[in-house]
Amino acid sequence: MAVAHTEVWQQGTIAATRPLTPDIRRIEIDVPQPVRVEPGAHVDVRVTIGGEVERRSYSIVDASPDGSRISLSVYTSPVTRGGATAMNALGVGDEIEITQPLNDFPLRPGAPRYVLLAGGVGITAMAGMAESLRARNADYRLLYAGRSRPLMAYLDDLSERHGGRMSVFVRDEGTSMSVPEIVGTIQPGTEVYVCGPIRLMDAVRRAWLDRGLPIADLRMETFGNSGWFDAQEFTVRIPAIGLETKVKPNQTMLEALEHAGADMLSDCRKGECGLCEVRIAALDGEIDHRDVFYSERQRNAREKMCCCVSRVVAPAGTHAIVTIIAT
Repeated sequence: MAVAHTEVWQQGTIAATRPLTPDIRRIEIDVPQPVRVEPGAHVDVRVTIGGEVERRSYSIVDASPDGSRISLSVYTSPVTRGGATAMNALGVGDEIEITQPLNDFPLRPGAPRYVLLAGGVGITAMAGMAESLRARNADYRLLYAGRSRPLMAYLDDLSERHGGRMSVFVRDEGTSMSVPEIVGTIQPGTEVYVCGPIRLMDAVRRAWLDRGLPIADLRMETFGNSGWFDAQEFTVRIPAIGLETKVKPNQTMLEALEHAGADMLSDCRKGECGLCEVRIAALDGEIDHRDVFYSERQRNAREKMCCCVSRVVAPAGTHAIVTIIAT
């Protein structure tokens, strides 16, 4: 669910940085125009990658009471598009362009019960929500799943703060999360917030629909680099304007089209709002749908895709090509 917002860019200063896990680094930023940070908020940052200024989004894990210092946790994915490398190179005293806190994933107050479900680095979006619910003495559960404990950021701190309201699922310990079982225990009227890999969210969505629960009570946030297949290079064509360009594994189709001069519509750049939808005229390959915007029926179609996150893939040794209709 997206909330309309107007961006205000400002110059932040790196106040502290430290590793949390081998793949996740905590970065604290002092901001000159502090505002109250609501649960689920994120900031967009501008970083230079390969000589080009790029934009990335990071959830705010926590913030000072007046919002003058915010904390992010940056995950270096095996398929990183360069943002994590640029962020991790920052040191204390360095400056970075950031927006004010934006919120496309707000926590709605007043529900009778809440379930917060985090997979891996998805905990960065859930930590603030859990703290807000704890402070309100709300009825909530925090479910945190990961591959192994050393890779699960904030695990000890969260366990201490949320106690019996928190459940931990660790694949290496044989306690992997069973999504159908979890969804099967959810009482009608419970609001569920999910953040993590696309496979986790797809499983939750399927189990949710199977139970016939109201879709309005299910809220999700995803990462654009999380898909069903490894990212590979593919070609995108727009014959109506004579455009053809390659989409590299470390860039999105939206970015490639913008760099090639196409005038594209977009907003969230996380596969949630659907504004960047493109219609497909021809496809040599398969669509790797990485969004949370389309319904299950629409995901099976080959006529459209959210170009901010979704990709095209082909069997090994071949090259995927997608032709889209100019809008």
